[in-house]
Amino acid sequence: MTSATSRPEGLAAYITVTAAYWAFMLTDGALRMLVLLHFHTLGFSAVQLAYLFLLYEVMGVVTNLSAGWLAARFGLTSTLYAGLGIQIIALVALAQLDPNWGLTASVIFVMIVQGLSGIAKDLSKMSAKSAVKLLAPEGEGGLFKWVAILTGSKNAVKGVGFLLGAVLLAVWGFTTSVWVMAAVLAVILIGVVAFMPSGLPQGKISAKFSHVFSKDRNINRLSLARMFLFGARDVWFVVGIPIYFYAVLSDGSEEGNRAAFFMIGTFMAVWIILYGFVQGMAPKLLKAATSTTPEIVHKAVVWCAALTLIPLVLSIAVWLDLPHLTAILVAGLLVFGFVFAVNSSVHSYLILAFTTGERVTMDVGFYYMSNAAGRLIGTLLSGLSYQAGGLPLCLFTAALMAGASTLAANRLRTET
Repeated sequence: MTSATSRPEGLAAYITVTAAYWAFMLTDGALRMLVLLHFHTLGFSAVQLAYLFLLYEVMGVVTNLSAGWLAARFGLTSTLYAGLGIQIIALVALAQLDPNWGLTASVIFVMIVQGLSGIAKDLSKMSAKSAVKLLAPEGEGGLFKWVAILTGSKNAVKGVGFLLGAVLLAVWGFTTSVWVMAAVLAVILIGVVAFMPSGLPQGKISAKFSHVFSKDRNINRLSLARMFLFGARDVWFVVGIPIYFYAVLSDGSEEGNRAAFFMIGTFMAVWIILYGFVQGMAPKLLKAATSTTPEIVHKAVVWCAALTLIPLVLSIAVWLDLPHLTAILVAGLLVFGFVFAVNSSVHSYLILAFTTGERVTMDVGFYYMSNAAGRLIGTLLSGLSYQAGGLPLCLFTAALMAGASTLAANRLRTET
């Protein structure tokens, strides 16, 4: 493995990659809130809203499966630029949505555009996370620290994007907001291309697609744990909680809708921002600088087991319709976010600890394919469970998926 001093313009490249990832995630968070709240006000059901995001997650699975090979073949900078460029195309396309189209046509069109956005997101994510493996300094928890900073700051920025999307919808409306985001991201892409330092891997013609599939049991088991972990979040996060809060907060008037948009956007933003902050703090919380990989694996199991209890308790609280239920949900979901963030940060470290410099793009791509599969399953179950049993069933399903993640993490094996 190369030393920190020989890595390509390490800090400058890391800053540029992080800035590009931030820009993407700001628009990604804003776009999700814009689509969710805009189409909910048009009368879309919970299942129809889930459909809008399904192709986004499906394309995440497909993209991650191939993104590692694409980066190995064409280089990390190429896949990063492609991710930003495709997101701009998706935003411009979404601005063409005609309110006079029928329901079916609107759903299909938005699903396709969201599919493009899903491709863009996971090209950008794989590129940024793989770059950290190559740029991070060795020793004293350097890898854990750098990946935690990237992931944590990304989620904080995405949280701001959730709030930005809700505010833009209330102030400017859907179409204008989408055009503004496309223009800003285009300017940022030009800046990133202009200032990206040279030296990141440029790709190898000999890279084969078959190499994407890992033969390492730990990587496969960690990927399974990651799939269930993100399913446990999205099963309530994507549809269930926003629609539940909208029903509680809105009085049906235009003014009431705007107030509900702002409050829902604020909650989602605060949740993501705090989640990102905790991710950045995870190395200190887990004492990564003095912990061995086997010790961190053990902590991954313990923290995931703790995560399982939170949605289980919340589902019972909603089912019993306890007094001050909204306050209980807000507090409980913030605690969920704290524990979830530690789990996510540990996983992001372990995938880079388990892989090698030669296979990093392949293994990270495969791992995030499982991440996207979890979001896909969670998104679908979010709409179906909310439609079938309301928020209690959403939260109970989240508990089941967190339990499955714990079992998968418990099968990780490392040598001391």
